[in-house]
Amino acid sequence: CCPPGIRFTYSDINFQILGEVVQRISGEPLASYCDEHIFGPLGMKDTFFDPPPGIRHRIAPTLWNRKNGKMLRGTVHDEVAYRMGGVAGHAGLFSTVDDLSIFARMILNGGTIENMKILEPSTVERMTLPQSPSDRLPLRGLGWEVHVPFASNGDALFPAGSFGHTGFTGTGIWIDPVSGTYVILLTSRLHPDGRGNAEPLRSQILSLVAEAVGRISSEEALERRPLLKNYYGEGSRKKVQTGLEVLAAGEFSPLTGLRVGLITNHSGLDSGGRRAIDLFHRAPGLKLTKIFTPEHGLSGRNEGKISHTRDSLTGLPVYSLYGNVLKPSEKMLAGLDALVFDIQDMGVRFYTYITTLGYAMEAAARKGIAFYVLDRPNPITGSAVQGPIMEKNFKSFTGYFPLPIRHGMTVGELAQLFNTENRIGAKLHVIKMAGYDRTSWYDETGLPWVNPSPNLRTLTQGILYPGVAMVEGANVSVGRGTATPFELVGAPWIDADQLTQYLNGRQIRGVEFTRAHFTPDRDRFKNRECRGVRILLTDRQALNSPSLGIEIASALYRLYPKDFEIEKMLPLIGAPWLLDPLKEKDPHFIVSQWQEPLETFRGLRLRYLLY
Repeated sequence: CCPPGIRFTYSDINFQILGEVVQRISGEPLASYCDEHIFGPLGMKDTFFDPPPGIRHRIAPTLWNRKNGKMLRGTVHDEVAYRMGGVAGHAGLFSTVDDLSIFARMILNGGTIENMKILEPSTVERMTLPQSPSDRLPLRGLGWEVHVPFASNGDALFPAGSFGHTGFTGTGIWIDPVSGTYVILLTSRLHPDGRGNAEPLRSQILSLVAEAVGRISSEEALERRPLLKNYYGEGSRKKVQTGLEVLAAGEFSPLTGLRVGLITNHSGLDSGGRRAIDLFHRAPGLKLTKIFTPEHGLSGRNEGKISHTRDSLTGLPVYSLYGNVLKPSEKMLAGLDALVFDIQDMGVRFYTYITTLGYAMEAAARKGIAFYVLDRPNPITGSAVQGPIMEKNFKSFTGYFPLPIRHGMTVGELAQLFNTENRIGAKLHVIKMAGYDRTSWYDETGLPWVNPSPNLRTLTQGILYPGVAMVEGANVSVGRGTATPFELVGAPWIDADQLTQYLNGRQIRGVEFTRAHFTPDRDRFKNRECRGVRILLTDRQALNSPSLGIEIASALYRLYPKDFEIEKMLPLIGAPWLLDPLKEKDPHFIVSQWQEPLETFRGLRLRYLLY
């Protein structure tokens, strides 16, 4: 195996042994000990091992028992715990939200609730501090998984120091001592056929709760729980200052005396969650007079065309650049001395925010006003350059410039490239980030995750997006209208088992596939069951996401040539040369054919890199 302190492996055996240790030390059966020392004193009246028959009608069913033809209900599902009489350290406990809420409040209160002490505060502290190797994720306390700041599994959820655990039937409990919040989800994902998946629901609920409570930066969480600082290396805590924060630290001096229009949305925040709009509005020496928004509007949640409106906090006019117009008009720019762009991009050619950037630069150049870009990280690294390059005649709102699908540039770098290569002639100023390493993923920057658009809710989805979105133009669903967009590919005409087996057989680096059945509640195939695959990201460093897109397209065409409308992929791919090879050649051949153009682009790109 491994020497102590090197590796963490989750195992039910550990908890089974722990239950036996409790019995031997206390001299009481585990169930009796828990009743006497935990459940009873806390008033958890509906929490049992091996619940009595009289209450089993209240318990959610799981699976059909094939031996007797009856539905399992109130009987532990875990086979080992069942053989141990339904009482074990790792499984067999039945409870309710009300009872578990009492337990969570006790933990939040340092082991005491309503003058009833169950644990010492020092015990709770130790339980919820990492006990596993600090460089091996996920970190584990004593029984709890402890959230690491900026780790990819955190995304938009709770900050450093929050902790929780999930259960086999889809259940979960999460506790955040910094905000004083707990979330309990009780599910029976196994009912009725054992194929249910509660993970998307858990993720969505956590995201909604975290958003409702208000985002707390991991730095703030570490300040409130100083002991946690000992468990996070400097690499995990490194902090990037965005262009917005650099500008604010300099008291907005480049904009002194200017009347400013700000192009932004919900992602235009500093690391403390303050809006760029509010920082500009309060800044002395400049006058913010107008706000402009890209696709999805100021909130980042809208779909379709968006009308002009007003900002509810400042009262300033908000002009939509995704409605009847896509570019700032002469009238909109009247009275302005400068436009400032502060929006989080996703690092993908067909993400429309960079088209809005280009269009706005053109408008500013025509007006003769200055244009400032407040730079932000490329979430999927600024080092990977992948995918086919768009041909110029495919220029559209989803393709402003002949870029590869994954361009490996920040918005500030793209602005420089657009301005020079398209001869825009804008009076361009890029406010650079401080502390940015272009090889970093977003969860390594120290910045809080904010969904950049409605259907990119986690960094994992952002990493898969450049590949999965390549097939979105065709007649398939990529999970829009579900809890996990861009982690799914399916359609009513797909055989899930067949596609899963085929794609896993391709041994695509960085991902694996499981069969999936899902029903979107909007967008393509609304309210229709789709069959296909769920994509599991296993190694983001190894994944070439545009190559993944080609693999998926190739699989769909080979398995379903009469159903898959492959030609409809072209507007997003932007490279008609690969259509015929995609029908006839191995995907590896197609990927090899875009390497030479990529090298040419890398040479062009090099001229505009800032980091």
